[in-house]
Amino acid sequence: MQPTTLSGGPAAIAKPNAPEVTQCEPADAAADDGSNPMTLDFDDRYIEKYWKALALMKALPDSDPRSFKQQADVHCAYLMGVTTSLINDPTFTIPYWNWDHPDGMAMPDMFNIKDSPFFNQNRDQRHLPPTVIELSYDGPNQENNMSNDEKVRQNLSVMYREMVGNAKTREMFLGSPYRAGDDEPTKKSAGSIERQPHGPIHNLGNPPPNTLRYEDMGNFYSAGRDPIFYAHHANVDRSWSIWKTLARKNRDFKDKDFLNAYFYFYDENAQLVKIYVRDCLDTKKMGYDYQPMDMPWLKSRPTRRGHGHQRGHGHAETTATPSLNFPKSLGDQTIRTNLPRAVKSRSKTEKEDEEEVLIIEVESKRDVYSKFDVFVNDEDDVPTKENRVKAEYAGSFVNVPHKHKHSANGNLMTTTIKFGLTDLIEDLGADDDDGIDITFVPRTGTESVVIKDVRIEFLD
Repeated sequence: MQPTTLSGGPAAIAKPNAPEVTQCEPADAAADDGSNPMTLDFDDRYIEKYWKALALMKALPDSDPRSFKQQADVHCAYLMGVTTSLINDPTFTIPYWNWDHPDGMAMPDMFNIKDSPFFNQNRDQRHLPPTVIELSYDGPNQENNMSNDEKVRQNLSVMYREMVGNAKTREMFLGSPYRAGDDEPTKKSAGSIERQPHGPIHNLGNPPPNTLRYEDMGNFYSAGRDPIFYAHHANVDRSWSIWKTLARKNRDFKDKDFLNAYFYFYDENAQLVKIYVRDCLDTKKMGYDYQPMDMPWLKSRPTRRGHGHQRGHGHAETTATPSLNFPKSLGDQTIRTNLPRAVKSRSKTEKEDEEEVLIIEVESKRDVYSKFDVFVNDEDDVPTKENRVKAEYAGSFVNVPHKHKHSANGNLMTTTIKFGLTDLIEDLGADDDDGIDITFVPRTGTESVVIKDVRIEFLD
């Protein structure tokens, strides 16, 4: 079985943990700050099967564990999604929305058919086809005058950065461990692709600014209520499979807590079943594979924007940018600091053995869509969105709103983000520099964001 293509939460825990869906109700009012090209790899008969499967699930009473509402609530309980087929066709699999390919960088038309089981009314009208989605979307209150071609180019650059440059180690790509008993589920390092494009695409569900709620795709607790969620996450899973083919070191965690973690789901017979993580790491062993698709982002490694002497280049005594003390509130002001490098001029072997990593600890509100960009040695005082196609762009912090409060900190959460520096510094010609300039550029929802710490570490 091969998932076809579509174009145009807490990490696993080792202790038993059955779904808790009693809290999966509408979110409290959130702060108010916050023709389609397709690859025709599926025919009308496939769409009819998919239509029927969703229609049958939506027709079941909410109390049936196979119903669409119950399956959507699984994501609320685990912050992940699953769906089962009621059409008695073992060859049918859900499609993946290949938003990493230019032909798929718009919502597939089938999901915009009104009066169909694919449709969801709680979508931001600005993201409907044939609009090209932005894999580094800045939020509903941000102007973007880029052309579709420029958006596609930026999307490909973002994919390269998050799948290659920011994904040199398992922890950078998959995120840091979260285990049973941890006080703060979000006090962790999110994986590179989890930040973006995963996070920004959830903005399909953000309602227009004049409404009060982030619903369905725009909020973790309700994301599974939009049928497009499953096609979106099918491509996130596909990206995981692709990442494991890109480099020798790209392998899954071997930690027993990770491998032996399990979740409960209801199968097509409404029976509760236990699924172990260790049994879900090889799709072929589970009986399916991903339909092959060109990946032009592999040839989209960003190039240096600057040409002259850049800030931070040369010796520390000539650095124009001061080193700031943290924590510092970000708000709506750009922050620039110089970060000394303890190790420089590394050999090729040293670079292959250890990745130089920019580590940033961030405090933010969990129920607000917040985003800021991070640039290294950019020449502009306030780097523009267009600069994100260049090597100076390290990546972004992205938070998709969460409804639930998990700790004594209430609505505040602390997250650690990691950006790969080895390729970036090499592309900037800064291997021999004593320090680098880091620029934080607020994009949306950063009024309460605090940069708690910034440092450089080496990860193997």
